[in-house]
Amino acid sequence: MPSRSDRKPVIGVICNAHLINDQYPVQAAGEINLSAVAEAAGGLPLMVPAMPGAVDLDALREVCDGFVFTGGRPNVHPSHYGMAETEAHGPFDPARDAVTLPLIRACVAEGRPIFGICRGFQEIAVAFGCTLHPEIRELPGRMNHRMPPEGTLEEKFALRHKVLLSPGGRFERLLGKREVMVNSLHGQGILDVGEGIVVEGRAEDGTIEALAVRDAPGFALAVQWHAEWRAAQDPVSRPLFEAFGEAARAFAAARR
Repeated sequence: MPSRSDRKPVIGVICNAHLINDQYPVQAAGEINLSAVAEAAGGLPLMVPAMPGAVDLDALREVCDGFVFTGGRPNVHPSHYGMAETEAHGPFDPARDAVTLPLIRACVAEGRPIFGICRGFQEIAVAFGCTLHPEIRELPGRMNHRMPPEGTLEEKFALRHKVLLSPGGRFERLLGKREVMVNSLHGQGILDVGEGIVVEGRAEDGTIEALAVRDAPGFALAVQWHAEWRAAQDPVSRPLFEAFGEAARAFAAARR
């Protein structure tokens, strides 16, 4: 039996509400998220329901050494960043907002590692003062960042554009390069950058694609692309998940 020091860090993976057969409600996490945590981060994935009535955030943080805030079709409700709701902003999942936004702030305050992906990127951004635009492709000079409507999963998650990383930033230090290729499957994007966020990467059209939480005492990074796709094999995703996993192991060891 492994010693306490050899145990894998427990990584909470935020779920999304889903309907089976358009009728039966469930909470689900994509297998690619779970595999990325297990294979690339070296952690033990624990699915976390986005149900505020079922989740005690204090107790949850006692169990988990870090969290992955996953992608999801519903968007963060614009009331969380001071804007009025429009049809373009939806659909929404207020239950997930109620779990993730306070959880993100609590984790950052105590140095507990967090990694945000797509919607999770937007959640971290909003938690620290950013606003979002409901359809980034409508802004002048921007390209369409949405998932292609047709094709296999391989085609939908294929690399589509470059991201230019900030010189000397956390991402450049982790990846050892200034330019990376990523996939692109999002409609919304950051509009105004909050004081609590450091922009660390942009697409060629200026869309913000990588960020860090300013002055966070622990690992607190997020990407707008879907880094969980084949993370163990991808030369960009794997170092990010490995660094997140190492931070979670260090946090777990410090707690013990």
